[in-house]
Amino acid sequence: MFAALEALTDRDPNRRDVAAEVLGDLLRGIPLDADSTCLVVGRLVGLAVNESVTKVRESVLHSISEASNHHSLTLGLVQPLAATMPTMEPELLAHALYIFGATHDPQARPLIEPFLNHPDTDVRDEAERAAAEIITSTAEGRSHNS
Repeated sequence: MFAALEALTDRDPNRRDVAAEVLGDLLRGIPLDADSTCLVVGRLVGLAVNESVTKVRESVLHSISEASNHHSLTLGLVQPLAATMPTMEPELLAHALYIFGATHDPQARPLIEPFLNHPDTDVRDEAERAAAEIITSTAEGRSHNS
């Protein structure tokens, strides 16, 4: 895990890309404690915000999405992604919207709503699913605090 975290800062985008994929595999396959999960996801979020190479950003966001399928991620942990959403390509934006919906936090809804009218159909669909996930989880009393 620590070698992959270190590789996230490598100068070579291919090494950063592979490191993000390795961390995604780790988040998907090995039960990590909450502190380790927060450490890994926090580093991935930091890279997603600062990364300029689309391929690497996509791997990073995919890995965070994988984490949200297996771990409870708080809005506070992933919220830095919101600042970059207006400039994301549609496929990256769909990942980010999924991540915000997976927090089940009603405070994520204002981050999702601007994309309900996005020109890209896939983005609109993901925004609708993310908003519905929050509404459903709130109705069921499963919201997470950030």
